Amino acid sequence: MTWWNMARTGSLFIIIGILSAAQAAEPIKIGFEAALTGGSSSAGIPMRNAVELAVAEINAKGGIAGRPILLVERDDEGKNELGVQIAQELIDKEHVVAALGYTNTGVALANQRFYEEANIPVMTLGPTGTVITKQFTPPQYDRNFVFRMSINDAIQSEMIAREAVDRSKYTKVAILADSTNYGQLGRADLEAALSKRGVTPVAVEKFNIGDVDMSAQILRAKESGAQVILTYGIGPELARIANGMARLGWKVPMIGSWTLAYANFIDNAGENGEGTRMPLSFVEEPSTAKRKAFIDAYAKGYGRNTMPAMSAQAYDGLYILAAALRQAGSTDGTKLLDALENLKEPVEGVVTTYVKPFAAGDHEALSANVGVIGEIRNGRVAFAYDEDRKNASIVRVKSKD
Repeated sequence: MTWWNMARTGSLFIIIGILSAAQAAEPIKIGFEAALTGGSSSAGIPMRNAVELAVAEINAKGGIAGRPILLVERDDEGKNELGVQIAQELIDKEHVVAALGYTNTGVALANQRFYEEANIPVMTLGPTGTVITKQFTPPQYDRNFVFRMSINDAIQSEMIAREAVDRSKYTKVAILADSTNYGQLGRADLEAALSKRGVTPVAVEKFNIGDVDMSAQILRAKESGAQVILTYGIGPELARIANGMARLGWKVPMIGSWTLAYANFIDNAGENGEGTRMPLSFVEEPSTAKRKAFIDAYAKGYGRNTMPAMSAQAYDGLYILAAALRQAGSTDGTKLLDALENLKEPVEGVVTTYVKPFAAGDHEALSANVGVIGEIRNGRVAFAYDEDRKNASIVRVKSKD
């Protein structure tokens, strides 16, 4: 071989090496969609912040097998039709290998089908509608590509009913729920949980997103003799209920889904929101080293964490997805699905430590035993019960029952 051929061959090896390195460093695109504006943005923005924090941490440690994660973010404004457009764009134009996000049950239900059809795993970080992970279950569908990180409404409704009826001994309850998929599906779950306890609501009232005056619904609940208001809605409208009750001089407890922990409920309701209670997967307390590290990192990057439960779930969800990508050794959707359904290594998260969180017939990361009851106290979310606060350092691992 002549020196020229040797040099040419050597250069070719160098070029191949450079191309291989460039290919190895190609980013892994993961889609993120949530309501970053509008009434659900108090959940969407902290959720987005937490995912960005997790991506930055993973990339700083070399990414996934040397490939950085590239987060492709979109704002769906909490609108179903916009969410559908975003899902199609992320799949067809951005070619994401997985997606995560959502703040609204209706948006999730509207666009998960595009990921299902494309065999791309999608992880819902916030929406709690019970049907979300059951939308594409066998035998109607070969595989289910939808996973969830939050406590679903069947569990939340049971926790709300337990708090109102079993612990507080209220027998006359009123339900106020918004007219969205989230509100009405949650209302149905809540009525089922009450029915198991032999309790029929004395009033069931509906309101719309954007309503500013709930006086009529509140008066009907008051006149029915309700001892407690149970709610399913989002922050702004829930604050108007609390403020409307105060204007009418009617003071009864409010207990509802975790959206009562939204900053736009706490801030807009002010003192009228004090004492409100809700189910949560996480309360912002540095009770473990992992939680303290997350809280400190979030505060350094973004200031006050205005929706701790959802942001913690979002952070954990990205780490679980990263673990599945490493285990699969591939970005192929089906291989990634297989890895998610059979994670071999535990993932230490903020909410809990995830030990095989998913299985072929179970795409729910959290079980009932992980949840606690939170309370608005001095404008912050706190543990409602001292027992939960004292035992917060004990990590509640998902029950396999």
